[in-house]
Amino acid sequence: MSIEIKLSRANRIYRPSEPLEGKIIVKSSSSISHYGIRLTINGSVNLQIRGGSAGIIESFYGVVKPISILNKSAEVKPSGKIGSGTTEIPFSILLRKPGEDNLERFYETFHGANISIQYLATVDILRGYLHKTLSATMEVIIESDKADLLERPVLPEMVIFYITQDTQRHPLLLELKSGGFRVTGKMSTQCCLSDPITGELTVESSAVPIYSIDIHLLRVESILLGEKIATETSVIQSTQIADGDVCRNMTLPIYVILPRLLTCPTILAGPFSIEFKVSIVISFQSDLSKLYPKADPTKPAIWMAMESLPLELVRTR
Repeated sequence: MSIEIKLSRANRIYRPSEPLEGKIIVKSSSSISHYGIRLTINGSVNLQIRGGSAGIIESFYGVVKPISILNKSAEVKPSGKIGSGTTEIPFSILLRKPGEDNLERFYETFHGANISIQYLATVDILRGYLHKTLSATMEVIIESDKADLLERPVLPEMVIFYITQDTQRHPLLLELKSGGFRVTGKMSTQCCLSDPITGELTVESSAVPIYSIDIHLLRVESILLGEKIATETSVIQSTQIADGDVCRNMTLPIYVILPRLLTCPTILAGPFSIEFKVSIVISFQSDLSKLYPKADPTKPAIWMAMESLPLELVRTR
């Protein structure tokens, strides 16, 4: 016997003011009796502190309680029987009724390293004390209501940047420090989630040949613990825009597509925040780089130059 939830939308994307619709599919070789079929929608912000995050002592590890956003239950079908074969039971439930007070603001679905925002639909077929309850769970992807969205800006905000040996705060190879380099460009720092991050980059000069130029998308997750804030920066994705020693004074385009579930609108809430950054990393040819091919892009090595820019992500109409 099996039970599954099939939502009305293949992409599973819904907005809080829209009804969540679908059907419960039950496959059974024989008819069964039940004491009711219930559908529960549970939304929460799950916070996790990993050992060593921003110097937080170990006694804080794993003690952060999740923040409840939504907890709603409805009876789909009263007690009765389900026949043999395949049975489809339709359902419809409003996530937020007009004028209804919610436990918390509806944040968009997000899967991070320490913070995750999830909305789960669970169906339970109650079968009494002598039989195990049959259950199935599916994640629902929540996006902001259209009424709460910003108007799309005419042009994205662009920031001009330049990277030289003098802008670096970490030790550099001697030949980089003495010979010098200069990389300039511009990049959007406010971006709609449905649009790519765009910009351009130009290598004006470099005494040492370039090995690679990469754009790293970073998430900055912060969690409030009493009077302390645990903050951790981690890489979401990396996009290489140049491989090898590029021509000088040639404009290279920057085009980075944002991953769906790993990004969300920038959130600055009381107990937690989710922010984003873009890091431009230039790796120069060096024997040392071959010994450490998987260097952490958040911790620049002596054969690297980098520039980090804040990135505000928004969802627009």
